[in-house]
Amino acid sequence: MRPVTPCNGYAVPVPRYEPATAEDVATLAAQLGRRPRGIAGVAWRCPCGRPGVVATEPRLPDGTPFPTTYYLTCPRAVAGCSTLEAQGVMAEMTSRLAEDADLAAGYAHAHEAYLGDRAALGDVPEIEGVSAGGMPSRVKCLHVLVGHALAAGRGVNPLGDEALAALGEFWTHPCLEDPA
Repeated sequence: MRPVTPCNGYAVPVPRYEPATAEDVATLAAQLGRRPRGIAGVAWRCPCGRPGVVATEPRLPDGTPFPTTYYLTCPRAVAGCSTLEAQGVMAEMTSRLAEDADLAAGYAHAHEAYLGDRAALGDVPEIEGVSAGGMPSRVKCLHVLVGHALAAGRGVNPLGDEALAALGEFWTHPCLEDPA
């Protein structure tokens, strides 16, 4: 069981991530096409061992507030999320939030969990109450929801879990050519 921290009345898991190595930073730079910023650590690794989700500090080194705590970097997962978005999955999910009270409650809880994870990394008043991906009322970025589902584990973000399932076993192919 992961340790918990209170967030708006919820007991939410403290984020788990491991420090990024120099090799991880090189891989992330290759995945992103730029040097990564504000890395707190690697929150999920592809089965190949490469970073797939990076935990990001809520304030970047230049002082910019950054609400995206879990940044999806695995190229295959990123491409898969983009395909799902192009297929209209986000609009369908947002519609379901208005129709399904249980789904909406689970998604609201995911929002609170995300805020709790970010609060464990630091307090940034400018983005207080703002999570990512459209939570808690709409779906605007599957990349964020999948990153959250991978980092937090199944059962925390119902729409992240659903999008992750729709991706299938994206990790069955090499994630990225050797960045060296």
